[in-house]
Formats: sequence, C-alpha cells, structure tokens
Amino acid sequence: MGRSPCCEKAHTNKGAWSKEEDQLLIAHIRAHGEGRWRSLPKAAGHLLPSSCIRYIHIYIDIEEAFSGLMRCGKSCRLRWINYLRPDLKRGNFTEEEDELIIKLHALLGNK
Repeated sequence: MGRSPCCEKAHTNKGAWSKEEDQLLIAHIRAHGEGRWRSLPKAAGHLLPSSCIRYIHIYIDIEEAFSGLMRCGKSCRLRWINYLRPDLKRGNFTEEEDELIIKLHALLGNK
C-alpha cells in the first residue's frame, strides 16, 4: 500500500549531479518556483518545438527527447534544499550565533 518508491525507476540517474543538471534545476525553479517535486524532473527538461516532433523519431527516442532531468523528485528537492538555494548560508557560525546557541541551550537544554 501507499506510494511507490520514487527512485527505483528505469533510466534514473543516481550519484553525483552534473553542472548541467544543476543548471536545469536552478532554471526551472527560478521560472516556476519551488514545489511539485514529483513532477519537476520531467518538466525541467528542454522541450523541442512541435514542428520537430514528427521528425524526431528518425534521430532519437521520443522518451529521451522529452525526459527532462533524469532524477526523481525527491532527489531534486534534496539537491535544491541542501546545495543550490541562493539563501543557503555556508561557513562557520558568527560569534553572535555561537552566543545565541549557548544561551538557548542553557535555557532549553537538549530537546
């Protein structure tokens, strides 16, 4: 019962993300916003003009032409949240942040 696993599909990339995949994901999220992660991988691909569709089967597989990102939605969401978000802060805590953490830990403890 429940949903099927998101990443056990044929033709799904696993492992390190390429720069091209990162750029596709960033461009799609800038254009359409965050959310709808399950449908994002197909939507983030480059679609060909309709005039090319009738001839495309001569050169490449149709599914390959419209496949978009070859990642599952969960992988796209995690990549965006943990690595690509523009507001993601990297680096060490500032002294003020360290002091706040220590103060709140003393007040709240381990919760």
